[in-house]
Amino acid sequence: MRSFSLPRAGLVALAIGATVTLSACAGGTGPGSAAPASSAPADAATRVAVSYAGGILVLDGDSLETLGDFSSEEFTRLNSAGDGQHVMVTTSKGFQVLDAGTSASEPELTDLVFPASKPGHVVTHGGKTVLYADGTSDSTIFDTDALLASTDSLPEAQTIPGVEAHHGVSIVLEDGSFVTTVGNANGRTGIVVKDPSGATVAENATCPGVHGEGTAQNEVVVFGCENGALVYDKGEITKIDAPDQPYGRSGNMFVSETSPLVLGDYKDDRDAEGYLLHRVSVVDTAAKTQTIVDMPAGAEYTFRDLARGPGDLGYILASDGSIHVFDLEKGVFTDAFPVIDAWEGPAEWQDAHPAIKVSGDIAYVTEPAKNAVHAVDLTTGEVVRSVTLEQTPNEIALTN
Repeated sequence: MRSFSLPRAGLVALAIGATVTLSACAGGTGPGSAAPASSAPADAATRVAVSYAGGILVLDGDSLETLGDFSSEEFTRLNSAGDGQHVMVTTSKGFQVLDAGTSASEPELTDLVFPASKPGHVVTHGGKTVLYADGTSDSTIFDTDALLASTDSLPEAQTIPGVEAHHGVSIVLEDGSFVTTVGNANGRTGIVVKDPSGATVAENATCPGVHGEGTAQNEVVVFGCENGALVYDKGEITKIDAPDQPYGRSGNMFVSETSPLVLGDYKDDRDAEGYLLHRVSVVDTAAKTQTIVDMPAGAEYTFRDLARGPGDLGYILASDGSIHVFDLEKGVFTDAFPVIDAWEGPAEWQDAHPAIKVSGDIAYVTEPAKNAVHAVDLTTGEVVRSVTLEQTPNEIALTN
C-alpha cells in the first residue's frame, strides 16, 4: 500500500483531490450523516446486514429472507458504505467489503480489505466515504460510488495521516474541507478543520471526549462532547454547553439533511452503571442551542436504539419494547409503537441487544432474545414482517 509521505505532526498543503491507490488485501474473518443518493445506484432494494457471533447474514429488505450467510470474526461491526450495495465490516485487518448483492447478483463477503489499525468510524457524505483507523488516526477517503465499479480490487483512495492516534472520526465536506477529531492516548479534546490545501480553517479544543458526528441541514456539522457539543458552520466552530455541568455527554448524533435539529444520546452521570440512558439531546444547529428531554417513564435505550425517519422525527427503540416517536421541534414524545418484548441493558456494549436502523418509512429492529428481526412501518406503527433466525443478531446495517 502506498501512502502520503507527510509527517504525522500535521497536514501541510494536503490537496484533498490527490489520491493514493490501495491494493487489495486478503479478507479477514461504532453513530453519521446520510450521503446523498448515489449517482450510480446499485439497486433500489434494501439489503439488511446482520452480524452474529462468528458470522454475518444478508437479508432481503422486503421479505427478510436470508440471501447470504458468511463466516467472519467473533465480533464485527457493520456500517453502510453509502453506495446502496456495500457494507463495511470491521475486522482485525481493517475494513472488509461486504457486497450485499442486487436483484441480479448474489451477496458476497469479498476478500477486499481497506487496511487499518483498529478500524473504527465510517462516515458517508457528499459522495465521499471516510474510513477512520483508531490505531493511527489515519483517514482513508474514496468516492462512495467507486466500489460499484471495483469488482476485484479496491478503488483509488486517499490516505490522510493522523497526528496522534485516538478513537476518532473524520468527514469531507462538499467544498473539500476536511474535518477531523483531535486527541491522543490520554483523551480526545476537539476538532480541527482543514481546507483543500491543508491550511487550518478553524479548531476548537473545548470538547472533552469528542465522539460521533452528523451533518445536518445546510451542511452544518455537529460533534458530541462530554459537556455539550461542537457545531461547525461555514468556517466557524461554536461550542454549545450542556445544561448539566461539568458532565452532560452526547456520544452519537442522528441527523437529517433536511432539518437543522440533531438527535443525540445523552448521559448525565459519569459514574452511572450500565449502558441504558433515560434522556435524549436535541441540538439546534441553526440557533446553536442544546435541549435535554426525559424519556417516557419506564423507557430507556442504548446508543444502538436511536434513528431518524419519516417527517424528520426521532424514533427510539426503548427497553419497554416500543419505538417511541419523538418530535424534535416540539421536544415531546407523540406516539409509541409496541414491537418487541421488554428487555434489559447489556452487560458490555458489544453484547447483543436490540437495535434499530431506518430506510425510508421502514424501521428494521433486532430482537436478540428471540433471534428475530422485524420490519416496522413507521407511518402506521405496524410490524409488517418478522423473521426468526438460526443465529442471534447483534449489529445491523442497511444498504439504503
